[in-house]
Amino acid sequence: MGKVAVGAAVVCAAAAVAVTALVVRHRMRSAECWARAAAVLRELEEKCATPVEKLWEVADAMTKEMHAGLESEDVSKLKMIISYVDKLPTGDERGLFYALDLGGTNFRVLRVQLGGREGRVVRQEAKEVSIPHDLMVGGSDELFDFIASALVKFVDSEGEDFHLHSGRQRELGFTFSFPVKQTSVASGTLIKWTKGFNIDGMVGEDVVSELNKALQRQGLGMQVAALVNDTVGTLAGGRYDDNDVVAAVILGTGTNAAYVERADAIKKWKGPLPVSGEIVINMEWGNFSSSHLPMTEYDNALDVESLNPGDQIFEKLISGMYLGEIVRRVLLRLAMQTALFGDNVPPQLKIPFVLRTPVMSAMHHDTSADLKVVGAKLKEFLGISSTSLKARKVVVQICDIVAKRGARLAAAGIVGILKKLGREGSGMRRTVIAMDGGLYEHYTVFRECLHGALNEMLGDEASSSVVVNLTNDGSGLGASLLAASHSRYLEQS
Repeated sequence: MGKVAVGAAVVCAAAAVAVTALVVRHRMRSAECWARAAAVLRELEEKCATPVEKLWEVADAMTKEMHAGLESEDVSKLKMIISYVDKLPTGDERGLFYALDLGGTNFRVLRVQLGGREGRVVRQEAKEVSIPHDLMVGGSDELFDFIASALVKFVDSEGEDFHLHSGRQRELGFTFSFPVKQTSVASGTLIKWTKGFNIDGMVGEDVVSELNKALQRQGLGMQVAALVNDTVGTLAGGRYDDNDVVAAVILGTGTNAAYVERADAIKKWKGPLPVSGEIVINMEWGNFSSSHLPMTEYDNALDVESLNPGDQIFEKLISGMYLGEIVRRVLLRLAMQTALFGDNVPPQLKIPFVLRTPVMSAMHHDTSADLKVVGAKLKEFLGISSTSLKARKVVVQICDIVAKRGARLAAAGIVGILKKLGREGSGMRRTVIAMDGGLYEHYTVFRECLHGALNEMLGDEASSSVVVNLTNDGSGLGASLLAASHSRYLEQS
């Protein structure tokens, strides 16, 4: 063999050795990365664990905070706000009523023709309007003028099928899904903004007054007959259809709960007790916090960087506003420490709230063999053009851990309410929870996990008496019903 041939052989052999070494190093590096990824996932799963014993600790803490919040102001994370709603719908309501439901990034306007016990809801129409992001962080006049102008357009489209009694002004039920200290059934001052809203100059102001001024600026003759929280509205709508409804829960962009309480159990109540002996309490349970809640480093970082650090802890664990963001934070850590999506961290993955919960839900529900939906969503929303099946499986696993923790904690909160009402044991009468919110309605895994946790906590016999009813647009319809049940024209009728 000539020198040239020998040299070429040596070079080829050296190259082969080098390639082999690179392959070995790559495989070793890949194995190390996947080992680190597995460790991160194990840690996440352990810290998010919600065994039934943990859930009962959360439920007991919820009940304890409910009692404390009814005793006096500012002693509990639960505001336990007195709604002044002591007349829930009976089915006898008649007339034309409107509702405005401001609950998150969208609001709804609704009109309802009520026909009494025989006619019930004769006809209803609704429209949904998206709120531009700049109005969520601007001034109150701009936000309420935008809402009032939409309401004017909706009233202008009122057809002949709707009839306003002669001599009456249109009345409005206003669902305002933020913490409010009510001063009457038709007035209340804002405690704080949540759900990404931060409006200048509104805290401590009467929200009904702000809306009325906007309606006047728009030239619309309409009066607010009832100011309610979305959960109070959902409770009213649920009670209209089923007399066994005792509580309502919202699981959507945000989360909250309300329930019917004995008036004499409210120690902080001032003034004469209502004739009915009962009154609806707006819990503001999104602000619930307890050492028993399973928190992770991702939750703590999210809270610190939020607009309201230290507040709305329960909401940050279970609501649609935050679930996708928690998943993003876990994925970012994996991308940085384990090269889950390659050597470079995808720039879009660093953007807070870029991964919305509906996208998380779509990935979580992907049943295709190659998880093509997961791959498509990662590309569309995070700019990750190529992912391995193994990486896509990791994404689904993270969604599963975060969603199931949120659903099971929501179930524990419901059990806490049942315990306060003495309805958590066997042999209890039928108990209905009115449920509303896109998270519960559309996130199937979340919904099924919530029901499973209720059954697990209460047992088969007791859980068979607890019914969770989805009430589509319950808060909007409920607001119009409460406008009817608190109408200033009732005495004339």
